[in-house]
Amino acid sequence: MTQWNVTAAAAARSLGRNSICCGLVALLPLIAGPIAVGYRGFVPSLGWLLMLVFCVMVLALAVHLLFDALLFRLASSHETEAAGLAAVDDLLSRMQLRKPGGAPPGLERRIAGSRRIVWRQRFALAICLVIFAILLFDASDGLPLC
Repeated sequence: MTQWNVTAAAAARSLGRNSICCGLVALLPLIAGPIAVGYRGFVPSLGWLLMLVFCVMVLALAVHLLFDALLFRLASSHETEAAGLAAVDDLLSRMQLRKPGGAPPGLERRIAGSRRIVWRQRFALAICLVIFAILLFDASDGLPLC
């Protein structure tokens, strides 16, 4: 394997792990929320809806990152960087997700774009967990849950 194959494969593994971990963590408040409703009331419905929006946003970004990971795996399966990235661009244009033509971005630029999505996902997850912690603290009236 060449250096760019290793880089693309490592990016695919990293994106896959990150999306699965963040997606599972985002599911925890969605699972624990309805359970906490019965415990001393899980009151503010606006807060619940806001947390739900951020959880769904994290899950949507997780799906996007899994798709990016698959694209990086497709690119790393080719012998040259140009062939791999051309295959990715061809797939995206066939799926009508990108218009054909123009100068295709390089591997590093594509990885940087995926990293920006990862940071957006982490930010949305942090907001989701903070809202969930506030709602739990509000529901317990400052008393310990145990």
